Amino acid sequence: MKISFLASHGGSSARAIIDAIRTDKLDAEIGVLITNNRDSNILQWCLDNDIEVHHISAKTHRGEDNADEAIQTVLRDANTDLVVCSGYMKKIGPATLRVYPYKILNIHPALLPKFGGIGMYGDHVHRAVLDAGEKESGATVHYVTDNIDEGPIIKQQIIAVDVDDTIESLRNKVQSCEAELYLSALQDILKDE
Repeated sequence: MKISFLASHGGSSARAIIDAIRTDKLDAEIGVLITNNRDSNILQWCLDNDIEVHHISAKTHRGEDNADEAIQTVLRDANTDLVVCSGYMKKIGPATLRVYPYKILNIHPALLPKFGGIGMYGDHVHRAVLDAGEKESGATVHYVTDNIDEGPIIKQQIIAVDVDDTIESLRNKVQSCEAELYLSALQDILKDE
């Protein structure tokens, strides 16, 4: 199975998954990485690590629809079987979703369906969890659909929220489980293929 990636910034999950493939901890092939941010750290990391990388955005392709068409074309040309979002900060377009139904995964820094949807990313999520007085949070790997953070849940990891947690400490706890959770979800999917 060939896995490709969408990332906007550091792409820490993509890096962890690529490293797992390269060290035979995940039985898959590396496809391509697409970023919508020409200044992203992941773009340079890919160049330094011999990963095929493409910068595709509404700016490079004169609009969201053209960028969406370009993304699905690059993914198909790379013979991609599965797409992993790694901090990808754009909604996946309809052309890409049509070509890859239930083949695009995302990780969200909360226990969906709570604290998901438009505007719920990064520290906004952790602030909302703390403001709601939740006793637990975590991360969720789910399939990407047309509705943000509403796709079927694949796997979750629960972490305790302590009374003295701050946004920063909660972020660190959630981030510390994300790479392992993503790898575990991918291993489960690969077993079923």
